[in-house]
Parts: sequence; structure tokens; C-alpha cells
Amino acid sequence: MHTVLKLHPKDNVIVALQNLKAGEIVDFEGISYEIQHDLDAKHKFVTEDLAIGDYVTMYGVLVGKATKPIKRGAQITTFNLKHESDPYSVEKREPAAAWSPLDVDSWKNKTFNGYYRNDGSVGIRNYWLVVPLVFCENRNILVMKDAFERELGYAQPEIYRNQVRDLLSAYQSGNLAAIEKIQLADQENEAIKSSPTHLFPNVDGIKFLTHETGCGGTNQDTDALCDLFAGMIVNPNVAGVTVLSLGCQKSQIDYLKSEILKRNPKFDRPILYFDQQTYGTENAMMSDAIRETFKGIIEINKQSRKPAPLNKLNIGLKCGGSDGFSGISANPAIGHLSDIMVSLGGTTFLAEFPELCGVEQELINRCVDEAKAQKFAHLMKEYADQAAAVGATFDMNPSVGNIKDGLITDAIKSAGAAKKGGTAPVAGVLNYTEQATESGLHLLCTPGNDVLATTGMAASGATIILFTTGLGTPTGNPITPTVKISTNNRLAEKMSDIIDFSSGKVITGEETIEQNGESLLNWLIGLANGDYLTKAETLGQDDFIPWKRGVNL
Repeated sequence: MHTVLKLHPKDNVIVALQNLKAGEIVDFEGISYEIQHDLDAKHKFVTEDLAIGDYVTMYGVLVGKATKPIKRGAQITTFNLKHESDPYSVEKREPAAAWSPLDVDSWKNKTFNGYYRNDGSVGIRNYWLVVPLVFCENRNILVMKDAFERELGYAQPEIYRNQVRDLLSAYQSGNLAAIEKIQLADQENEAIKSSPTHLFPNVDGIKFLTHETGCGGTNQDTDALCDLFAGMIVNPNVAGVTVLSLGCQKSQIDYLKSEILKRNPKFDRPILYFDQQTYGTENAMMSDAIRETFKGIIEINKQSRKPAPLNKLNIGLKCGGSDGFSGISANPAIGHLSDIMVSLGGTTFLAEFPELCGVEQELINRCVDEAKAQKFAHLMKEYADQAAAVGATFDMNPSVGNIKDGLITDAIKSAGAAKKGGTAPVAGVLNYTEQATESGLHLLCTPGNDVLATTGMAASGATIILFTTGLGTPTGNPITPTVKISTNNRLAEKMSDIIDFSSGKVITGEETIEQNGESLLNWLIGLANGDYLTKAETLGQDDFIPWKRGVNL
């Protein structure tokens, strides 16, 4: 395993792949560097003396400006470096060099077993979705969730409830000393023991969403909620839908219907609407909603999986809880996977616009035409302006965990995050919840916030989300299986209950980026078949948050 790594010939920083000691001499490409301070793995040291105002380059792009003199071999930190990135414009656009699709002969005949929809799309899951148009219906949603999940076999194992029961028993018996000895049962074994056989084997789940909007906010936010639900409803993983409405709220059924047809004029999947204010009692509405939803589940259970080509997968590309290895291992690995999918005629989505800060010009250059370049530049500026209006800027994006693990500026984080998009041309640029109308790599405007981004990718049609992480996160999505990919082996071992796949072998030198990405793609075929679930699916991690524009980074 190499000790250090330089990512681009133009860079004036080097990444530590292992912990380095002060005074240690590091040789790289025939040049020796004396490490000035103890340096943890994932952090970077400079290759030359820097004065105040000098630029730092990483991944071949500007990522920061020195705020203090930095000695050769010294670490870059938040105390001596601040965010800086190159300006961008469509006027400076220089079309990228011609891109040659990858040799994908070995992938062309591979298939997965999915659920065909009448519009030609293919889902990897067959879900019934239940949503409220306004927060007033949250309680009813939760009542339905409890009833359906418990009775139909979709409820999570009650391992924590069982632990509380044991603790209560010890308390009631007066045996307080026993409380300290009561341990949580092994989660995996308990899940296996308590998991009942699904009564509807071709229904992968019934998903219930709640939220805190739909009325009392701006018209923009209430319309955006319907846009979001419309996108999720037409997602190929959704087979049928129940919608609960109070009746008087701003987010109206008619608007939702129009947005569904706008996204999919051929939409013909079962969708049920219930408006509480047209019923005499809540009980009457709930009884009808439960009965009709049950009948709908019977119908979608008649569907079955059929072979589909890999280019029918729509893949979202996301990172969260990123570390200094993210842009070196997992991100470029799924970038290579994205290039394979594009070469096969598939569709991928690169999200998180605040984490494209500093690489805008490269992406503008990669856009297939000027109109898409203009749209990307407009969305980036509009987003930055909305954030600034509430006192935020993109350079505030890195979290405490990001910085601790080597992502000192937003430009460093962004340059590594952009590696998820591979090298293919940008075929499309999408606003939040907008649908792709052509195959290829798409830039999708979402926040960097994990759940806001995954929610947006699901609403834009992603049927799988690849989510890289260096620090660990349980994030999942109600309708789109979210694959957690660790940047290093230590994380995969430490948090094995939430990590699905590791790119750590890239760091150890056991695999190339290409080998790791292709290994992941092979694993995804079994996931798409339904042969196994992601850890987030197993845990019931159904995260959903609508985006109020301009508030979140």
C-alpha cells in the first residue's frame, strides 16, 4: 500500500493514505518531503512553501487560498486555508474533448428481473405508496401504517420493544440489579426469527410518508410538495398509490393530478384519493381508504418480475458523511459505474449542487449543448442567490465531520464529490423533481443535505441510489433502495449494520477504481432482482423530507 497519493499533476498538495509522524521523510515520485506535524490519514500537506494569498490546487482545480504562510510539508487546515474557487461562465465554455463510450460488450447481455410499467420503465421494487397532501393527515397515515404493516407482515422486528418489556419485568419484580444485565437481543438473528412470510409475495412493501407542510406556507412550497409527490408516484418502483387529503389545504388533489400527467401522460397505475371533509367522520374515510388500499394491493400482487436490460436501471449518485478518501475511492468507483451505465444507454443522476462548487466550468464544458450549459449555470446561480438571501453561502457546506476527516473547504469536498459523475458528457440538466427525458448523465439540482437529496433523486426517477460515505450514515429512502458504499474498509467493519459495499480495497491497492466499480455493478444486479435488500431497507430506514427552496445547503 502506498503511503501518500497525488491526485493530479497540477496539484500542490499530497494526500496521506496512512498516519504520518512529524519529521518523517516521505518520498513520492522521486521527491522527498519532510512532514512538519503529525498528520492523520485523509489529510493533506503542501508540496511547496506558500505565502498568504497563494492558491492551493487539488484534483487539478483551485480549492483554496492560504490565509497564513504554509511551510512545505505542512498540513492544510481551516486555520491556514479558506475556500476559493475559479469563476465560471457559459461564455468561457470550451466543449470537452470527444468522449468515447466504454467497451461494455461484457455487460450488454446481462439482465435484471424487474417490474415493467406500461410507459416502458422498469422498477426494481413493487411498492404501494400512501401519502398525505397536508400535515393534518399525518395521524391517519400513521394509523394506516401500523395496521397494514403489522397485519401483512411488513413491520420491523420489535427488538427494542422486547428489551423495554424485559426491563419493565425486572422493575416490577423488584429485581433492579437485573436491569444492568439485560442486553438488546442480536438484531440480525431476531429479525430472522420474527420476520413473518409476506402474504403478498409480489408486493415488496407498503410505504407511508408524513411531512410538516401542505398548508400555511408559501404557494411555492405547497406546489413543490405536489411536484415532489407527483415525481415519486410516477417512479417505476411505485405500483399503486393512496392519497389522503383534508380538503381545504393549499396542496390540492387537482394540482397533483395535473403534475402526475405532466410527468407521465401514459400514467395508468392505480391511484386512490380520499378527501376527509367530504366524509361525515374520520372513521368513515379511514374505513374506505383501508378497504380500497387493500383491494389495490391484491391487484399489484398479480404482477411479476421479468428480465430487463441493465440500461433500464436509473441510478442516483450521492455522497454523505464524506471523508478525505471519498474522492479517491468510492466516488470515482461509482463514477466509473456511471460511465458504464451511460455507455449502455442508461440514465444516471449527479445531484447536490452545493457540492459542485469549484468544478462548474468543467461541467459546463461537458454539457452536450449550450442550452444545457446555460440551464446548469442558471440553476447554480439561482441556488447560490437563494442561499445568500438567508445568510448562507456554499463555503458553509462542509460539516464538522467533513473537516475533521480532511475536507477543509467546500471546493475540496466538491472536487471529490464530482468524481461520482465519471467522465461522460452531461446529457441533461434537471431542476428538483424534474424527470429525465433522455438517457445519459444528468445534473440534478438538489441540496447537499442527505435526505433532501435522496428524496429529490427518487422524485426524478432514480430506481437505485448509490450513496458513498466515509464516516457512516443510515440514510435510506422509502421507494428507492439506497446502497451505502464505504470509502474505507475500517468503516465497513465498524458499521457493518448500515454499510452494503466497501471501496476500501482501492485505498489498500488491492483493487483499481475500475475493478471496484464493476464489482459493485455486479452486486447491484442481485439487488435489482430482489435477491437481497440494502441495509437501509432491512432497517426500515425510510427517510423523506421535502425541500423548501433556498433554505438548505
